[in-house]
Amino acid sequence: MNTNSKKPEGVLAASLTPMKPDLSIDHDRLISHVNWLLSNGCNAVAYMGTTGEANSFSIDERMRALDALAAANIPMESLIVGTGCCAFPDTLTLTRHALAHDVAGVLLLPPFYYKGISDEGLLASCDTVIQKLGDDRLQVYLYHFPYMSQVPFSDAAIEKLLDRYPHTIAGIKDSSGDWEHISHLIRSFPSLRVFAGTERYLLDTLRAGGAGCIAASVNVTAPLAAEVQRASKEDRSLALQETLTTARLAIQSRPMIPALKGVMARLTNDSGWDHIRPPLIPLPVAEIDSLFDELSVVRTYLDT
Repeated sequence: MNTNSKKPEGVLAASLTPMKPDLSIDHDRLISHVNWLLSNGCNAVAYMGTTGEANSFSIDERMRALDALAAANIPMESLIVGTGCCAFPDTLTLTRHALAHDVAGVLLLPPFYYKGISDEGLLASCDTVIQKLGDDRLQVYLYHFPYMSQVPFSDAAIEKLLDRYPHTIAGIKDSSGDWEHISHLIRSFPSLRVFAGTERYLLDTLRAGGAGCIAASVNVTAPLAAEVQRASKEDRSLALQETLTTARLAIQSRPMIPALKGVMARLTNDSGWDHIRPPLIPLPVAEIDSLFDELSVVRTYLDT
């Protein structure tokens, strides 16, 4: 991977993927959005995860999008790229491609079609990918999202992966939404860079010694989230975090990706953000109107 030994931390957006009317990836809007995120408070960007609709795109589409970001001189050391697929050959293809671009790391979603798999099955999947790659540059961020994948990374599995690959398993994104579980990971695995999957727990994570957050709604709250990070040791951070949490809860009370795309369309006055791949569908205009009003404090902050 990149020769910069400093690993991503702090505020990371789980980037949206803008699309054209034909539902192909809009590379120009994507480049502009990632540049905006990196210029407005994000320390790095996680791309092609759940929020990026990764599993609605083909392997080729995902690689061409990363190619476009690289060609536009987006700093690859500021990207963590989602590469986990159900079929390990697809995971290998995407991960090799990401490594060739010297990205900061890959976000590894477990194989998620078969439910109720054992720790041994999950470890066999990770072993297959890591060993077949055989690349010392590989930095893996485990993607713990039991609500969506229904394949969690248990403590036992994490411990075994760290024991087998101490220089490869770099961190974990905990999208459980459970602060007790996030704080448990921070305490139990001090060598693991733990990211909360929601900026609702950004301040708590930073103060507990975690790495920060990788969050969907940072697509629209990045400057405020960055201010929480900067003020994390100050009294004012509590009020900032409260505002950030209010915004997050408003957004997540709706279907997250359609809600974020609708808000982005309003913030940028660009209807191109309204395009979304089935089975997801846009939210009704009235619902976006209501959400936009609820985000008035955040919008004021963005305007300052």
